[in-house]
Amino acid sequence: MAGGETFDNFNVFFDNAGGSQTLGTVISSWISVTKYLQDTNVQTGASYHVARISTDLCQKGLEAAAKFINADADDVVIGPSTTQLFSNLSIALEFSPGAEVILSTIDHGANISSWLRIAQTYKLTVKWWTPLSPKDLTLNAENLRPLLSDKTSLVACTHTSNVLGTIHDIRSIADEVHKVPGAMRADFYAFSWYKVYGPHLAVLYASRSSQLHLKPLAQYFHPSNSNLSTRLGLAGASYELMASIPSVVDYFGSNPEEAWKAIALHEGHLQSILLDYLNGREDVVVYGERSSDAGLRVPVINFSVKGQSSKELVEKIEACSDFGIRWGYFYSKKLVDELLELRVDGVIRVSMVHYNTGKFHDPSHCCIPDYEDTLRSP
Repeated sequence: MAGGETFDNFNVFFDNAGGSQTLGTVISSWISVTKYLQDTNVQTGASYHVARISTDLCQKGLEAAAKFINADADDVVIGPSTTQLFSNLSIALEFSPGAEVILSTIDHGANISSWLRIAQTYKLTVKWWTPLSPKDLTLNAENLRPLLSDKTSLVACTHTSNVLGTIHDIRSIADEVHKVPGAMRADFYAFSWYKVYGPHLAVLYASRSSQLHLKPLAQYFHPSNSNLSTRLGLAGASYELMASIPSVVDYFGSNPEEAWKAIALHEGHLQSILLDYLNGREDVVVYGERSSDAGLRVPVINFSVKGQSSKELVEKIEACSDFGIRWGYFYSKKLVDELLELRVDGVIRVSMVHYNTGKFHDPSHCCIPDYEDTLRSP
């Protein structure tokens, strides 16, 4: 890793949900940002030698992105962020008059704002999908079912909330949506590469059936049946960053399934240390799944301490440790403001990944559990 837990005088990165450290191979290797800019920084699509290499590197980046999510390269598009890609998608997607869209109250703004704008423009009905109990803020087929109707055109939800950390059963939710008579069999999926040790890019997948409902945003002279990148990309992905994506995919080795299992095992151990401590305190409220089971949640742990400001507590922790953590609403403002009712300074978020370690009780690598005086009321 390029960063991990050593970065000059700032040692431990616990803000990984906002963006992980970037792989050294992404930054500087034979397939990297640096290598592309040094040797092949020309416009793609030309026939001369360097341009051919540049075009091939970008295409391989697109193919690697598709492979990573088990998709075809024609069905994915790379862009600068999920916010931008969802915005492009919302503009391109065709809706019938009187259509309904269902939005989740626990989502990141990237998966809310674009749909609200389009709903306002085309007079669509917006239905809010809110978990039934404040003690169980999980999205599932059961609490979605009452909102579905024959007018439902789109259901937007998060796979894992960046505040709650709970993993949702997307397959069962999608199956429930597809039961709606006449419902568009559309499936989209997006994520950010900089959350998995890559460059600041995102990727969006669109199923073949859903692409039939897209109006191309491309130049007028491009064929209407062009691939998704041409139809939605608007040249939004920088070539040098695209070219580095294979290095991210290669990081997980020849058997990525096993690599992810090992990562989940380690991250489950990391979150168990913190969750066991936080769950044992009467003055701490943990939001989302309280279990440390890596099959139920990711190590994005958000909490608040009764009677204390999240902002002030984070500042105290940072003043007496080497930890980089955060306070706020993290673009999930509807969730934090309305469901958690933490409108002033939100939650405290500690987000870990596999390059973090469990050295929480070593004086030089101490973590929140060791700062009991800080967590107690002043």
